[in-house]
Amino acid sequence: MDDLFVKVTTKMILPFIQMYGLYVILHGHLSPGGGFSGGAIYAASMVLYTLAFGLKKGQQRMPHEVSSKVETGGILLYVLFGFAGIFLGYSFLTNKAAGFPMGEFGAVLSAGFIPIVTFAIGLKVMSTIVTLFHTMLEEES
Repeated sequence: MDDLFVKVTTKMILPFIQMYGLYVILHGHLSPGGGFSGGAIYAASMVLYTLAFGLKKGQQRMPHEVSSKVETGGILLYVLFGFAGIFLGYSFLTNKAAGFPMGEFGAVLSAGFIPIVTFAIGLKVMSTIVTLFHTMLEEES
């Protein structure tokens, strides 16, 4: 697609979509949202970029190697925090009872490790959607 209007508009709104995706991920324990929905919003920005500028530029912005490492990192982060409760003698993903600091109610760094876990989920969802979209476009061409 060589539409100048689409490219300029995409460049203008892309940072705002990505910031909103990160906001939804990081505030998921305080308001509706979380890792899945925030990751999907962030991935939608990458899909928009790919649609506006083409597959080659989309893959340059988020190469498959980087996407797979981000996906693996998100899974590992989730599992490590999940097993931390087990190693401390509690069940998987135990938070407050395992002694994780809860912070001040209503603050972004509250709820123990829940913001970290939702961030890990957001990474996983974002990288999976982008990888699937790029793979489908590769197979089509």
